[in-house]
Amino acid sequence: MHYADIHAHDIANGPGIRLSLFVSGCTHHCPGCFNAAAQDFAYGEVFSEAVQEALLDRLAAPYYSGVTLLGGEPMEPANRAALLPFVKAIRARYPKLTIWCYSGYTYEELLGPAAEMLAALDVLVDGEFEQDKKDITLLYRGSSNQRLIDLNETRAAGAVVLWDPGSVSMSAMAH
Repeated sequence: MHYADIHAHDIANGPGIRLSLFVSGCTHHCPGCFNAAAQDFAYGEVFSEAVQEALLDRLAAPYYSGVTLLGGEPMEPANRAALLPFVKAIRARYPKLTIWCYSGYTYEELLGPAAEMLAALDVLVDGEFEQDKKDITLLYRGSSNQRLIDLNETRAAGAVVLWDPGSVSMSAMAH
């Protein structure tokens, strides 16, 4: 897998200070995509074990609230396979950090093929970006069709539960 960029101190893609990993490769090709260059699976740098270890070491800083995966498309099958060990390592080393993932796939589309990855995430921002539903006032999403799904609450309820930014502290959301 390749990655397009890393934002070490991101405050735009989830609550608090986050480490955001922009993966390369996406088959959705949404019109108006904010990161069209990252649609190419070979764009950017290789997501090597050395890069993963450097990111895991960086997460030891006490100011991090979590990690956000976006792209490109983290849930493309090849990307998902490369990201799962990284996500599991974050969970093992930093259980209080939250892990968010942006995907053009819907939660329902991911339930079967990406169940193991979904089980390791706290919030899924799902759905393709739709230019005609673009709304820059929305919190943590680009278009009104996209949902912020609280995966911990969704698992507990057995039905989709949307993330409520005022309901709990982010540290309480961690596994």
